[in-house]
Order: sequence, then structure tokens, then C-alpha cells
Amino acid sequence: MSRMRDDDLIIRTARVQDERQLADLNRAEWSVLSDVGPRPAEGTGVFDRRHPPEQYLLALLGAQVVGYVRQVPPTPLAVNTHVRQIQGLAVDGSVRGRGIGRALVEAACAAARAEGARRITLRVLGHNAPARRLYERCGFRVEGLLSEEFLIDGRYVDDVWMARRLDG
Repeated sequence: MSRMRDDDLIIRTARVQDERQLADLNRAEWSVLSDVGPRPAEGTGVFDRRHPPEQYLLALLGAQVVGYVRQVPPTPLAVNTHVRQIQGLAVDGSVRGRGIGRALVEAACAAARAEGARRITLRVLGHNAPARRLYERCGFRVEGLLSEEFLIDGRYVDDVWMARRLDG
């Protein structure tokens, strides 16, 4: 597989006009390995009042959306405004292994830090070894585990909580 040049990849905030490409990627990359909800239906959008474009960072190669990460405050409470949470990450299977996932995670961490966050958290399914390895390489550590939290495809799966400090 060819290595990506740094100038090939653009990471930027999503725009309303990106919704179709983002929705197509989200639907194409849906998997029981990473998702607890049902596969998004054909023609289903991504953006709504709770999921505005500014919550998403997109990875683009040329004009093609090849990945995204969604980073948000975990609650509306003032007492944890210092925390952000990754609530979605996907990379097009045709470009995996080129550092795009790591670039998206690092961009989400940088954006969270710029917003004043000291910590960033996420939840990952216990059987999703590739995602867990990615997060560990990006400095996330397991902080908790809800054993057999989900029943997916007839199998009980753990919900793993991971976090990374951003202030040092």
C-alpha cells in the first residue's frame, strides 16, 4: 500500500454540503464491530439539531470524504465543560492503514484542547481490537469497562471506556 504524503490529506470541519458524502461513508462503514445501533437506512442524513456539522471533522483526499471523527461535550452540565468525548470515528476501508484514523483522532484532541478541554474520552466495543489499538497508540488508556453491556449478533460485548489527558 502506498504511503500518504502529508499534503494529500486535508482535515477540516464539516459543512452542510458534505452531508451526502458523510452519510454514504457512515452507512458504508457501519459494522457490528463498531456500532450498537442499526445500519443507517439508504437516504438517511447525518446532520440534525443534536448533530450539527461543526461537531464533525472530515478527512478528505482530493474532494472525497474518506473519514470523520465527531467530538462533543459529553453532557450539557457546566461541571464537566473541561471534558470532550469522541462519539464517532470512521475511515473508508479502501484507505485504511494510511494514518487517516490517527490523524483524525489527533485533530479531535487538538480541537478539544483549543476549546479548553483537559480530557477527552470515548467508548469502544471490547471486540473492536483495531480501534482499541488505534486509541492506545494515540495515548488513550482504559479507565473502565462495563462487562457484557451489549448483545450484538448473539454475542455479549463489553463497553470499554477510554480517556486521554490533554493538558500535558
